[in-house]
Amino acid sequence: MKRALIIGGSRGLGLGLVREHLTRGWHVTATYRSPSPELEALGAETMALDVTDTAQIGALASRLAGQTFDLLFVNPGIMASRLPVSQAAPADIEAMMLVNAISPIRVADALAGYVAAGGVVGFMTSILGSIGTNEDGRMELYRASKAALNSLVRSFRARHATADFTVLALHPGVVRTSMGGPTAPLDIETSVRGLADTIEARRGIGGAAFVDYRNEVIPW
Repeated sequence: MKRALIIGGSRGLGLGLVREHLTRGWHVTATYRSPSPELEALGAETMALDVTDTAQIGALASRLAGQTFDLLFVNPGIMASRLPVSQAAPADIEAMMLVNAISPIRVADALAGYVAAGGVVGFMTSILGSIGTNEDGRMELYRASKAALNSLVRSFRARHATADFTVLALHPGVVRTSMGGPTAPLDIETSVRGLADTIEARRGIGGAAFVDYRNEVIPW
């Protein structure tokens, strides 16, 4: 049985990924920041984790010692402000950079040794993090946090150059979640099904890639 560790699986796309992999017959371990009845109802193994707390990251790594996972998916992300950088509150800037860019890499570094040979380390990013496609400048702080994540993903792969896993920065599409809004074109089920298919298609390739839920390459 394949095993997945999904960081941030309590709601939205994270919860959808947990459900999708359980449906596919995987054993799933999922973390949550706040208790989630929806996650508990799925029957996955669950563990508490605040990704901004390095002590909790270390405690999770210790708790999982000896286990291996075919997929480590790091999902946390917030939209603390939609204001331009010049108008955003310093606390919102700090929170978005910490949650969206820094913390996912800290988690991945702590857990990289638990990824099985030929496995996948996936990071939930956004096409808005693509510097090459930024032509309108909207949501610039969120863009910056995801661009920072993408850069750190490349560094993560370089630092783990000899590790036998594939690293993916994954754009889920614009999805009807609390972040994407009720008029977004995609439902959660379509997005997570595509993400899971893309992960399977990329398994064993190695290197690092920035792709969307349809497995289409996005410029870094």
